Amino acid sequence: MTLVLVDAAGDVLGALPPFDVALPWWQEIADVVEEARVRHGVTVTVLRLLAAGAAGPPGGPVTYLAQVGEPVRVPLRPYDAGTGQSPRRAPWAVPGGPAASLRWALGRLGRDDVVAAQQRTWNLSSIWRLDAGGVPVAWLKQVPAFFAHEAPLLRLVAQAAPGLVPAVLAAGDPGRVLLAHVPGEDRYGADAAFCAEVARDFHPVQVHFASRVCDLLAAGVPDRRLDQDRLARVAAPWRDAVEGLDELMEELPARLAAIDACGLPDTLVHGDLHPGNVRESAAGRRVILDWGDAAVANPAYDILRLTEELPEREATALIGEWAGWWRQVVPDCDPETAAALTRPVAALRAAAVYQDFLDQIEESERPYHEADVPERLTAAVAAACLT
Repeated sequence: MTLVLVDAAGDVLGALPPFDVALPWWQEIADVVEEARVRHGVTVTVLRLLAAGAAGPPGGPVTYLAQVGEPVRVPLRPYDAGTGQSPRRAPWAVPGGPAASLRWALGRLGRDDVVAAQQRTWNLSSIWRLDAGGVPVAWLKQVPAFFAHEAPLLRLVAQAAPGLVPAVLAAGDPGRVLLAHVPGEDRYGADAAFCAEVARDFHPVQVHFASRVCDLLAAGVPDRRLDQDRLARVAAPWRDAVEGLDELMEELPARLAAIDACGLPDTLVHGDLHPGNVRESAAGRRVILDWGDAAVANPAYDILRLTEELPEREATALIGEWAGWWRQVVPDCDPETAAALTRPVAALRAAAVYQDFLDQIEESERPYHEADVPERLTAAVAAACLT
């Protein structure tokens, strides 16, 4: 990890000596901030990615731009960070940007005993934990314009299912939201029983919004209903490079028609419903986090994502249980077939989402996602071979 330091005016001071951190995910920078403090006695706010020596995360050498507010007593080496100002640069990625957002959050929180700790920064979000007396009380999250639907959506979901999502304490521009702290731990790698509980929690919400799609669209939730043209545009540059992709795209219209014929209603889709995006308290309360990828789409996307890491037998059983719930709501629907047919489309849709990110973020931040589009297109071809 190399930190290139700038002052409040944005003038480059130089680079700290490189150091290692254990956590390989580039967007997670709490340990980077701590290591800079412990090793070099420097308090930094990480702003943005400058360079990366690997093809993509996780791991490898990474260089970040970081702001300091006090004199640096460590020898710094010269570094040319460039002077270009990207029109796509996030408001939290410039000197003074995080401080402005923190002032907004602390003003809305209305208490003077809060200490802020930077947790994450990258092209998709800036996240700060706000502690009082060493205990988290709230979180500041700031996102790009294409995720601005998250705050109004959280309020909609909270009305339909109180307690299922974090409480919105305040929301403002640009993309700022202040969220109440949710106690517990994120359940990465959870077993089938936990995934089944999450599916049971979320199914009534999807039933609720199946007849309220207009409310979702009015709140700014993206419309991701089956869109052949959008998927075709994303796949077009890769059709010769990814073996089997051309054949998949040729049969895509028939596949989409068959999915539609299965009769599942379009509704609210979380978009990234894996156990790591669900926090569970010691009392067993589950809260679904991170709604930036939410959309109006086929509910099969979420059950496929939720069961993605489960053993095949357990995944099949949970999809069958989920299908039974939908048949109670829509008696003539065929959820199992819809889920099977959707597998490659889900991967195509993920490729389209990553392409959207690439189209809307600045050049220096592209290493986060450049490998994701062809990887998801390759996964789509593999999934099609199994259906």
